[in-house]
Amino acid sequence: MTITQTIDVPADRRITVPHEVPTGTVIFTFTPSQAEPQKVPVFGCLKGQIKMSDDFDAPLEDFKEYM
Repeated sequence: MTITQTIDVPADRRITVPHEVPTGTVIFTFTPSQAEPQKVPVFGCLKGQIKMSDDFDAPLEDFKEYM
């Protein structure tokens, strides 16, 4: 037997399960609504926050014996 019921989730995101739930195995499926817009990354939003040292491509002293 399959019972489908749509429940609106309030702002505090807490729902109460009704007492009429049948005994046995119960599966709750949550489908996110499209109400919350997806965040779209903005090109260049990290500009100036990532820095690379001038000797980035220089050989490391730890690996000198392997080279």
